[in-house]
Amino acid sequence: MNAIPITPETLEVARRVVWFEPPEQALARPARFMAYAMTYARHEDMRVLRGYVSDDDFREALDHAPPGIIDPRSWAYWNSKMGRYPAPPLPRRTFAGAAHRGAEDLRQGS
Repeated sequence: MNAIPITPETLEVARRVVWFEPPEQALARPARFMAYAMTYARHEDMRVLRGYVSDDDFREALDHAPPGIIDPRSWAYWNSKMGRYPAPPLPRRTFAGAAHRGAEDLRQGS
């Protein structure tokens, strides 16, 4: 995904969308930032970002979205806007070792 330039407008959007870290830090990871934007940005914020983020960038951000950021409704909406219907499954967290254990082992707490 292409970098999102640091401008007064993008810094303002980043402050609002990723309120818990400095805006420059948020914009430094564009796919992660766009995952937060797809969930929390206002229409006006997305209008600003669309000046810098192409449809291909959006698709790439969706493809590399970290698990746990985008809610199911936003995931369905943005995938639909990018021509992906039905939407692929949401990104899922995986835990070390879980992929190597069978479902029965996990149910039994082994």
